[in-house]
Amino acid sequence: MTSASVTPSPRKTELLEAAYRYILDHGIADMSLRPLAQAIGSSTRVLLFLFGTKDGLVRALLARAREDELAGILHLDVGGGLGEAVEVLWAWLSTPEHAPVLRLWVESYGRSLLDAEGPWSGFARESVTDWLRILERAQPGVGAEADAQRTLALAVLRGALLDLAATSDRDRLDRAVAAAAARFRADQVA
Repeated sequence: MTSASVTPSPRKTELLEAAYRYILDHGIADMSLRPLAQAIGSSTRVLLFLFGTKDGLVRALLARAREDELAGILHLDVGGGLGEAVEVLWAWLSTPEHAPVLRLWVESYGRSLLDAEGPWSGFARESVTDWLRILERAQPGVGAEADAQRTLALAVLRGALLDLAATSDRDRLDRAVAAAAARFRADQVA
């Protein structure tokens, strides 16, 4: 393995960041290299040289999106039980400034389910694993019941996120997530 493959060149990093900003605005599923390259001040030839293939660029962009999402939520204090974690995570997820990365997550998650062999391969599964790990910080219990509770919390958050993306009805979803969080707290006390 060469040092160039371990540490990306400054130009590769610069173009990846520019491409990431582009897909936050334009989406990734139907991304075409020529318009992307033109928008970010590069050429398809340079992008292919740096990322190998369009699929290689898509994989790099998905990794970048995952890094952005995790950087945003890993610093959150979710250690007070699942009820508190659901509320804290929902507050972060539903903030309008995070909408572009979360739209990209929805698009990539769905594409991962449809394109198991392409560059999206494994994205949905890895996302579930990431989120369950975060929820485990809130409720570190072991066993089937603890796992079921974390899975339910993830389902509430993911469902509310999808609904928010579809309807923008934040008030209704805030109430629903608060009701779910209250139930998690009641289960924790019981």
